[in-house]
Amino acid sequence: MSSLGNRLLFATHNAGKVEEMRALFAPHGVTLVSAQELGLGEPAETETSFVGNARIKAHAAAQASGLPALADDSGLCVDGLDGAPGVYTADWAEGPGGRDFMRAMTRTHEALVSARAPEPWTAQFQCVLVLAWPDGHDEVYEGSVAGRLVWPIRGKLGHGYDPMFQPDGKRQTFAEMEPSEKNGISHRARAMQALLAHRFT
Repeated sequence: MSSLGNRLLFATHNAGKVEEMRALFAPHGVTLVSAQELGLGEPAETETSFVGNARIKAHAAAQASGLPALADDSGLCVDGLDGAPGVYTADWAEGPGGRDFMRAMTRTHEALVSARAPEPWTAQFQCVLVLAWPDGHDEVYEGSVAGRLVWPIRGKLGHGYDPMFQPDGKRQTFAEMEPSEKNGISHRARAMQALLAHRFT
């Protein structure tokens, strides 16, 4: 098992994800640096699965930096939309002026109404983490959290689809929760728990 060391590259340009992951790694003495901070580009995500796209990003970053690199691919899978947007979650936010998740949430809501999907609108956030080394090998960790989609959206915290997603057993959306509460139950946190259990226990 290759050493992780105390400096890890997180292959993302998403500031919200960086903040979330830094909080999860901090207790383990690992400093996280983002691809954006190192001026690395974003490779095209050409796969049709979360693990495939995460592998593309992790290996590209590890090769470019010479550091162990962590990448995630995550998304929202809505039962009433046959699993969409899924791996295309971020694409649903694209439009004039760049990426806008209010646009994405509105599109998701409109699609559910158009499909006459019965309520509650159940969904799962899924996350795959790939940890890659410059020598080309990698490790894969997965996590998911089930819940339902709400409309109108609620809360101003978090990022992405958080204002629309209410996890099972909770009365608040992810965007209404303090980061410490969300980070304890999120799909990314669960994938991270699998990584940390393997790497730090």
